[in-house]
Amino acid sequence: MSKPLLSKAHKAGKGALLAVLLASSALTGVYFASPARPAHADSAPPLTATAPAPLSHQGALPPSFADLVSHVSPAVVTVSTTQEAKDDGSDQQLPEGLPPGMEEFFRHFGMPGVPQGGDEGDNGPAREVHALGSGFIIDPKGYIVTNNHVIEDAKEITVTLDKKDYKATLVGRDPKTDLAVLKIEADKDLPYLEFGDSTKARVGDWVIAIGNPFGLGGTVTAGIVSARGRDIHSGPYDDFLQIDASINRGNSGGPAIDANGQVIGVNSAIYTPNGGSIGIGFAIPSSLAKPVVDKLIRDGKVERGWLGVQIQPVTPEMTAALGLDDAEGALVVTVDGKSPAGKAGLKPGDVITRFDKTDIGDLRDLTRAVADTSAGATVDMKVVRDGKPTTIAVTVAEAPDDQQVADAGPAATGHSDALGLDLAGLTDDARHKLGLDSDVNGVLVRGAGRKAPDGIQPGDVILRVDSKTVESPKELSSAVHAAREDGRKSVLLLVLHRGQQGWIVANLDAS
Repeated sequence: MSKPLLSKAHKAGKGALLAVLLASSALTGVYFASPARPAHADSAPPLTATAPAPLSHQGALPPSFADLVSHVSPAVVTVSTTQEAKDDGSDQQLPEGLPPGMEEFFRHFGMPGVPQGGDEGDNGPAREVHALGSGFIIDPKGYIVTNNHVIEDAKEITVTLDKKDYKATLVGRDPKTDLAVLKIEADKDLPYLEFGDSTKARVGDWVIAIGNPFGLGGTVTAGIVSARGRDIHSGPYDDFLQIDASINRGNSGGPAIDANGQVIGVNSAIYTPNGGSIGIGFAIPSSLAKPVVDKLIRDGKVERGWLGVQIQPVTPEMTAALGLDDAEGALVVTVDGKSPAGKAGLKPGDVITRFDKTDIGDLRDLTRAVADTSAGATVDMKVVRDGKPTTIAVTVAEAPDDQQVADAGPAATGHSDALGLDLAGLTDDARHKLGLDSDVNGVLVRGAGRKAPDGIQPGDVILRVDSKTVESPKELSSAVHAAREDGRKSVLLLVLHRGQQGWIVANLDAS
């Protein structure tokens, strides 16, 4: 089976991508030396400084989208950028740890060590390259929404509207949600679009995509919402709408519009084995985009709350060991001792089931709830610890630039009839060979037999059994024996594997 090709155009624009491609234009300096000029329809509708009146086709198949398109297309723009690019000659590699069957997905924020411009093997001096994307006006005064990856590292940003070019200024950008806001100055009020409510969009609802694919200028495609809540591993706030309205490179930043003429998403990425559309595109939902855009316009940046924990999902296999009825909540893997979570007394093995007024069904619920909390606010967290519910008050801090509000760690599950492990104490020599710090304590796994919990490998270090730290095989065996005596059918092991920590289920059924 052939693998997807790496788009040189994306290498020359911003970031190299495999399969999940930035929908920003492939028309960069790789294919031509001068800036691309988008094509324009001669019959473009006149500009009007009004938001389009809501249209309604509920309950019936619209005979045509022409009326809707004529309402909204005047507010969709082309965004072109000038960047400096220099190929560093390094090799492109796929990231590790992608879900099974999803190896072709690739985050669209770029990657250290990926060549950023020029033909392969070109290590010449920095030169200018040009890239194209899309955007849409949301205010008659000239505020424009696009993707962060469209304008990132740009020296100059130009917006083309109704065949006229405007120099754009960057109001603010948010890499974590891949959103950016630009502003242009015009001598009159501009046409604009309004955000709709993406939470009301149902799978099967109509959706229209408008943008600038391949530099062709205003292009309209239609389809349906194919799925909701997609996580494509591009960032901590992934909650994409999946749509089958055709989007391609150059559509990035363009609007996904519902049948009422309102924006329910910002087109951002595609899944493709060949660089072209195969009907799987992803749009940032308006429920996520609008608050971020409002903050960027108001403050020029997005401040987020920070908890300071690494978390992983609660799986059905873990529920008994954790004393839960359902596989819901966020399981704490590690806690930064100097973070708000550490100061509040949160511990590894705790399960966060509610944060302030938000029930935590999965990891993203906690990530968003913490991010939306103002720094300095004190809220209550409901936590299950050792099978017993408790409430912990935590004072949220502002997230550092290099931190996520709650980092999702590796998830691992397993089951067997007994532990079946060959264990040893963690000596200084073992720490040195494993590249561990001198203050790491735990039990070294030398071998894993047929009955060992799935996911444990030789060289792993077991740090905890449930909430108990273990520093010797005897302590680990005692903790497991005590759990069996209490009638427990499983325990959780906190395992250090290649520098990453995660919880693994170990069944305690009698052998």
